[in-house]
Amino acid sequence: MNKIRRAKIILKILNKIYPKTPIPLKHRNKFTLLVSVLLSAQTTDVNVNNVTKNIYPKYNKPEHFVKLGRKKIENLIKSIGIFRIKAKSVYLLSKQLIEKHGGKVPDNFEDLEKLPGVGHKTASVVMSQGFRYPAFPVDTHIHRLAQRWGLTNGKNVVQTEKDLKRSEYRRQDEGLDLGAGDHVSTHSSPLQARTRSSKVMAPTSFSSSCSCPPCPISSVREPINSST
Repeated sequence: MNKIRRAKIILKILNKIYPKTPIPLKHRNKFTLLVSVLLSAQTTDVNVNNVTKNIYPKYNKPEHFVKLGRKKIENLIKSIGIFRIKAKSVYLLSKQLIEKHGGKVPDNFEDLEKLPGVGHKTASVVMSQGFRYPAFPVDTHIHRLAQRWGLTNGKNVVQTEKDLKRSEYRRQDEGLDLGAGDHVSTHSSPLQARTRSSKVMAPTSFSSSCSCPPCPISSVREPINSST
């Protein structure tokens, strides 16, 4: 079984399990989406939502956070990990948005990745969820599962993203459509939803020895043809 066929089977299973995949981070606009994604580093979406539900009703624009200043931002998000670093990034990116972008979140990767604290993964999430641009954010969860499901041999998220995108493009070229609900290219795809919405983790190399509940993906056992 080659990677294209395997990707088709896995996505078909995940689309059945997760027919709807809402954006997990609560937000009010593109700016608060950007802030929430930045805050989500090294913590859970649930933790971020629990904090921002008390922030966004009052503070939801770049000028609000600039006026607050770093110390007050720290106090607002102190229950989130590495809050001092995140507060600094939120303050500086808010300031830069006002000074260079008229208070608006940029709609392109180049400008997004120039913002303080914003890397490629964060930019990809904002582009896909905020601007509906086809992107494939790869975090450590996607990286781990893509390896275990035989979709990549990448040693880092950069290579994994390239492999997953390559599989998707080739799947489209070969006409391997999944039907309604096929949406591999967004952050809120079934793949992303699975890694964030459940305690169930994919078994290593489809091994039957793992202690987690049965995973439907484990049925995809046929050895992969690494040349495709």
